[in-house]
Amino acid sequence: MRLPSAPARATLLALLLTGVFLAGCDKLEADYPYTEGGKVVRGSSYEDVLAKRQTVFGTGGLGSFGDTKKTPQAEGGGGIGVNSFLWRASLDTLSFMPMTSADPFGGVIITDWHSTPEAPNERFKLNVYILGRALRADGVRVAVFREVLDPAAGWRTAGVSADTAIKIEDSILTRARQLRGQSVSN
Repeated sequence: MRLPSAPARATLLALLLTGVFLAGCDKLEADYPYTEGGKVVRGSSYEDVLAKRQTVFGTGGLGSFGDTKKTPQAEGGGGIGVNSFLWRASLDTLSFMPMTSADPFGGVIITDWHSTPEAPNERFKLNVYILGRALRADGVRVAVFREVLDPAAGWRTAGVSADTAIKIEDSILTRARQLRGQSVSN
C-alpha cells in the first residue's frame, strides 16, 4: 500500500481537525439577550429566548407549519419584510385592479393597466411601495401612471393630478389603521 504524499497528509489532517473542531462547537452555549418588562434579560439558548418572546401571534410567535422553533435568520420577522397592516391594506385598496407583481419581502405592488367601463379611453397603472416595518404615514408611497387612447396613435402618456397619489396613500393608511384596530380588539 502506498502512503499519500506529505501535502496530501497535511490536507487530510487539516480536514480531520476542522471536523473535530466543528463537532465540538455543537455543545457551545451562547448568551442571547432579550427584553422582558423593559429589562434586558439573558437566555441560555436561542430556543429559550424564542419561547419567551411576545409577538402578535402570542408567546413564542408563529412558526412555519406550526413549528415554533425558528432559525436565527427568521428572527427579524416571520413572513413578510414590511408592515403587515400596510401590505394588507394596499392589497385591499387595489383589489379592483389586476396585479402584475406583488413582492411582500421588498414591499412592492405593481398593477396592470386598468380601465373603467365609464372611461374606456383612459387607463391607470399603480406602483405601491411600502417603505418599512412601522405603520407610519410616510410608510407608503404610490406612483400613478395614466394613459389616454388616441385613435390615430394608440395609447399615449397623460398627466396625473398630484392629489391622486396622495388620495390613494390616504386610503391605504385608513384601511391599515382599521386592520390594526381589528387585530387589537380580537
